[in-house]
Amino acid sequence: METIETAAAQAFLTPEEYLAKERKALTKSEYRNGQIHAMPGASRKHNLITTHVVGELYIQLRDRSCEVYPSDMRVKVSAAGLYTYPDVIVVCDEPRFDDTHFDTLLNPTVLIEVLSPSTAAYDRGDKFAAYQKLDSLHEYVLISQDRVCVEHYLRQGQEWDLTEFRSLSDVFHLVSIRCALSLQAIYAKVQFSEA
Repeated sequence: METIETAAAQAFLTPEEYLAKERKALTKSEYRNGQIHAMPGASRKHNLITTHVVGELYIQLRDRSCEVYPSDMRVKVSAAGLYTYPDVIVVCDEPRFDDTHFDTLLNPTVLIEVLSPSTAAYDRGDKFAAYQKLDSLHEYVLISQDRVCVEHYLRQGQEWDLTEFRSLSDVFHLVSIRCALSLQAIYAKVQFSEA
């Protein structure tokens, strides 16, 4: 008869076990300190915003050495024991990968998350704390899908400066990759409820 302790011990996976399972899975899951966490599906608004950001960045970066990835590229944060799927990733140095599968990036320059009600606190808290351990990361952006609001974090030495944008007429600059994103473009076709 299996004990609760044995079941708990079996639930812990090594990073190698996680990657082996994840590469065969039909759905995406994050890996945090030995545990797999299923990722919820994205809403229409979430998908529109992500698509707009990827499109805008692709246009601005297509003739440069930077690469833009949508949410199917995994990022590894070794120091935090985290494997995650940011909504948008930009890498401007030579991309470095965890292994020869080339599906787990180690050196993102910019990470962008579209906030969902179920993940907003995590994206602002523990996930951001983990991302800060990436030496390559210069900017972190959180985009609300329920209202016009973009939170832009810029690394300044050991500190992260926050600037918020709340008007469709606003444009914010991703300094590390020399790109600009207008909120009008990000939120195109996104409708907000009156409440």
